[in-house]
Amino acid sequence: MTDATLHVSLRPDAEERLPRTVPRGYWRTVGGRLRYDYVTLFFILVIALIALAAIFAPLVAPFDPNKSAMLYRLKPVGYKDFLLGTDELGRDMLSRLIYGGRMSLLMGLAPVVLATSVGGFLGVVAGFAGGWVNMLIMRTMDVFYAFPSVLLAVAISGTMGGGIANGLIALTLVFIPPLCRVSEAATTQIRSRDFVEAARASGASTLSIIFYHVLRNVLAPVFIYASSLLSVSILLAAGLSFLGLGVEPPTADWGLMLATLRQSIYVQPLICALPGLAIFLTSLSFNLVSDGLRQAMDIRA
Repeated sequence: MTDATLHVSLRPDAEERLPRTVPRGYWRTVGGRLRYDYVTLFFILVIALIALAAIFAPLVAPFDPNKSAMLYRLKPVGYKDFLLGTDELGRDMLSRLIYGGRMSLLMGLAPVVLATSVGGFLGVVAGFAGGWVNMLIMRTMDVFYAFPSVLLAVAISGTMGGGIANGLIALTLVFIPPLCRVSEAATTQIRSRDFVEAARASGASTLSIIFYHVLRNVLAPVFIYASSLLSVSILLAAGLSFLGLGVEPPTADWGLMLATLRQSIYVQPLICALPGLAIFLTSLSFNLVSDGLRQAMDIRA
């Protein structure tokens, strides 16, 4: 290469024409990974369809979910206008499944959201403060670990009585300890990082350090773990309703529908299996979406 060629290649206008690499942010990287994860995208679509059907149930459901007609009780799939048959009281199964998605999603999502807020906050406080504050909060959380989550939810809901509100409280109390532990472990690792020490040295307040430095790094692991609890929450909520400790009749709920149809399993086994299939499909979808999010948000992979 001659000096003239070298001189031409280093001209300012030539440098401006060179492609510039723009650094991608964390969430853009996560979105780029999810874009090519077709399994996760498919089950996100499944969850979206279930949620939309539940939200717009009055427009989608062909019949009133609580209207009974003993003349049409336990009719098979495809009988006349009943696409998925009828239940033990002659109510349309398709309509009850659509309306049941409302309560099942509410009982599955609300406890996780509430527990993430409360447990995440307590974990950040315990991890950042340390000392006796950490000891007090975490030992209190450890008390809940003495009982299996299913038995703890049943015990709390049974003590307070059935109903939607008591079921939500019971499930929220079950999920707070594990979310608090995840949040505390992540905060304990981050509080000793160099950028946190630099923020302290620059005179930043404790609240600003927590909001601008700690929370940004804690949200990802807490969010991933919370997403994995959604399927568990749906199953536990269905179990409480099945035992009569959750949603009360005649409200449509998948777990309650399983309980009322179990006596008719030898007459119409397919009809009795439909609520269970809805619970299985929804839980499976949330599980696979959670796995996809975990892989996409793990920037080390």
